[in-house]
Amino acid sequence: MVIIPALVAILLNAEQEKGSALTEAEVIAIRDNAECIAMPASVAVEVEAQRGYPDIVAEAAWVEWQRVRTELGQE
Repeated sequence: MVIIPALVAILLNAEQEKGSALTEAEVIAIRDNAECIAMPASVAVEVEAQRGYPDIVAEAAWVEWQRVRTELGQE
């Protein structure tokens, strides 16, 4: 299952629209309501390569988002 668009992009946009850091509950709700597509792993790897950056791991969305948002300067 691949979230489209990338979960990291969805979360970044949501945080920028909110104007402050997302809460854990907000991150989980966004993840749980994101559209996803079933595809073979080989296709998922191609999608990520075309996107040019890896997505965060959906099962660890809160922890992953905390790491990525720091890297993106969202602190």
